[in-house]
Amino acid sequence: MNQKENFKYIIFLSVIGAIGGFLFGYDVAVISGTIEQVAKQFGLDNVSTGWYVGCALIGSIIGVAFAGKISDVLGRKWTMLLAATLFTVSAAGCMFVNSFEALIWARILGGMGIGVASVVSPLYISEVSPARFRGTLVTLYQLAITVGIVASYFANAKVLSLATSGQFEAEWTKVIFQTEYWRGMLGLCGVPSFLFFLIIFFIPESPRWQISKNNLEAAEKTLTQLFGAQEAQEQMENTKKSISNKEKSDWRILFQPGYRTALFIGMSLAILGQFMGVNVIFYYGPIIFKEAGMASQGSLDFQIVIGVVNVLSTILGMYLVDKIGRKQLVYVGVTGMFAMLIAIGAYFYLQFNNPNILLYLIIGYIFFCAISICVVIWVLISEMYPVKVRGLAMSMAGFSLWIGSYLIGQLTPVLLESLSPAISFWIFAVMCIPYLLITRFYVPETTGKSLEEIEDIWIAH
Repeated sequence: MNQKENFKYIIFLSVIGAIGGFLFGYDVAVISGTIEQVAKQFGLDNVSTGWYVGCALIGSIIGVAFAGKISDVLGRKWTMLLAATLFTVSAAGCMFVNSFEALIWARILGGMGIGVASVVSPLYISEVSPARFRGTLVTLYQLAITVGIVASYFANAKVLSLATSGQFEAEWTKVIFQTEYWRGMLGLCGVPSFLFFLIIFFIPESPRWQISKNNLEAAEKTLTQLFGAQEAQEQMENTKKSISNKEKSDWRILFQPGYRTALFIGMSLAILGQFMGVNVIFYYGPIIFKEAGMASQGSLDFQIVIGVVNVLSTILGMYLVDKIGRKQLVYVGVTGMFAMLIAIGAYFYLQFNNPNILLYLIIGYIFFCAISICVVIWVLISEMYPVKVRGLAMSMAGFSLWIGSYLIGQLTPVLLESLSPAISFWIFAVMCIPYLLITRFYVPETTGKSLEEIEDIWIAH
């Protein structure tokens, strides 16, 4: 390690950026504990239940569509501030809404926060990280997502436990944490959201973004804090050279030979990853376990186990991503996912009546998913695009991801009922095949390369 690198400061900034991932994970997964009560309270059918789950993803699509451009214009720091604001307002809205329509709008706002965070948080981390640790540090964002997911499961289980205890006396706390406890589950996200909002004021702007805006003095100051004076000068020169050698016409750069290949890869992997079933587990896990014979509290407890496995597996993936490389992780992980999805489908097809077997199979699936695509996708789309349009390109890849996520959230209740769980999981297994083929034939290995070196790879293509 460069002795002048301020690695503690680099980790600090990466952790702050990763808080956006924590809020992302909480907001995505908390919905799983609320579906049954919300559907009952508002009289929802399968289609409207899918809309309740999927409306936040519509917000994510809106957020991701604009996040890249906003981050390229205003900067990464202020775009993260926007995400924190959206999360906070959404949490408060979900807690106090008085109609299903208002709940949908509040969830859409939270979804917009997810979309913005999914672009700008890994982007910020990648631009303050040294090349040899960038994969590990960017995967802090994915780790934070998994921690947010587990936190939402614990929060859901705790709120459900409080709801059955009958210990609330004030009328408003009775409504939020007892008679309509889904409000408490959704609203608790406001606490970390507001803390994220406050702490963003104490971090610097991305130095690479500052260089792209010709704010050289501020960029040099930040880079010196991060890497020391000598390395700061080298990075300044490399980034300025990279920018000056590229066409100045913003989004049109992405459709030049080489870059359009990178854009195609990022968008394809992002959308295919959603059709391989991981969000089905996070959105509808309790419902799937109830299909296998579990009671409500037991299904939430199983969901916590899955969340903890997801966190631990992501930590392993963080260690491996810069050790064995992005592509090798994908080969191992997606092959394992394929096998587990086939086995889960067989469990339902053969009508086993042992939820523990289903839990073990889903744990295996989550393990392989967490060490591979969940780690690699955020690293790849944060590092494969030219600096001047990196935010915009990540928006387009993120847009594909959220389109896929919305379709899965909307269609899963219908698939589970009309096609059966077995057929649904076998369809997810088939989607693993094109993911492997694209990785094998189109994705270059980027481990250990600087952002500027990766950019040159696409120019060579």
